[in-house]
Amino acid sequence: MRLRHAIIPLLIAAATQPALVAPVLAQAGPGAPPPAVGVVVAQKRAVFETSQFVGRVQAVDKVDIIARVTAFVAEREFQEGEEVTKGALLYKLERGPFEADLQAKQAAVQQNAALLRNAVITLGRAQSLLNTPAGQRSTVDDREASQASQAAQLLAAQAQLRQSQINLDYTDIKAPFAGKTSKSTVTVGNVVGPTSGALTTVVSQDPMYVVFPVSLRAALDLRTKYADKGGFAGAVIHIRLPDGTMYKMDGKLDYVDPSVAVSTDTVNLRAVIPNPLRAGMKAGEPGNRDLIDGSYVTVTLEGVQPVQALAVPRVAVLSDQQGSFVYVVDADKKAQVHRVTLGQATPETAVILAGVSEGDSVITEGLQRVRPGAPVNPAPAGAPPPAPPAPAAAPKG
Repeated sequence: MRLRHAIIPLLIAAATQPALVAPVLAQAGPGAPPPAVGVVVAQKRAVFETSQFVGRVQAVDKVDIIARVTAFVAEREFQEGEEVTKGALLYKLERGPFEADLQAKQAAVQQNAALLRNAVITLGRAQSLLNTPAGQRSTVDDREASQASQAAQLLAAQAQLRQSQINLDYTDIKAPFAGKTSKSTVTVGNVVGPTSGALTTVVSQDPMYVVFPVSLRAALDLRTKYADKGGFAGAVIHIRLPDGTMYKMDGKLDYVDPSVAVSTDTVNLRAVIPNPLRAGMKAGEPGNRDLIDGSYVTVTLEGVQPVQALAVPRVAVLSDQQGSFVYVVDADKKAQVHRVTLGQATPETAVILAGVSEGDSVITEGLQRVRPGAPVNPAPAGAPPPAPPAPAAAPKG
């Protein structure tokens, strides 16, 4: 109660004397020094021209493994998801029926070869008797036809033998190239054949393709831009992975579609890029490579030669509903808003196409303290902030 009685008179006194409070509040604004800001001078610098697109990773080689003959699956020789080398054995089918058929065809070849040798001997005898009273022309003609017939039958038997050998070889199903296997769709003991579908899929791993669509206008602009730099072959491809990290390997454009997609007015470009094993990982381990067939990536197409362009640090560029802008310190040390047109931008640098002139002082530090048209205290960005002006000494007495 005593504290309450003490405070009430003070509040009444403050309310009845507003003139004593107002001057103190008024002096806080006008008397404050201009905020310290860091500036950089807008100037031309060497930058690499870049363009960004959304692309998809594609395997260079991808094949469904299908049985060429009908037989039981005897063995599966790979682990699902492992990487196999070219020619590696994937499945073994039963061989017995095909080996028996091969032996039968070999016997047929031997039989026809024997018949042909006999036909040749018989023809020779008929020809030797042709100039004697016992010889007849008709007999020679018959022997020649018999020899030709036996030769044809031998060729047919040899062809059937080759076909049987091929079918026997098909019982060993091998990888046509090095790559990673998918899940097996069959187990040992199942009957498979040409109509059974894919037993597994082999997907090549290194290198990979990156395919990305580009509008026709952008493609023409790129062609013009790189015409004197080796064409599309003079561009370097960088990609950003789905988790946002930049991939460590670079790629090269190697193909442009000859036709434009009518529905989207785009043309597909393709780059080839290495996809080596990750550090410390083995070929058979899951997730051992960064690029996966079918995944989406962000593609950055970058020129191999830098160009001169007016650029400022990316942190200097702000935006609102009207677009992008920067603060420029004028001759009176006031911050002025300059609406800008941006070119390409990276997390560190923004290319300015219009709105800023070379030599302008662009604010990059202390932007949260800047107000349009308000005075500022500029200093080179990264330098210690300038000391504020000393306050005027209070009059004595």
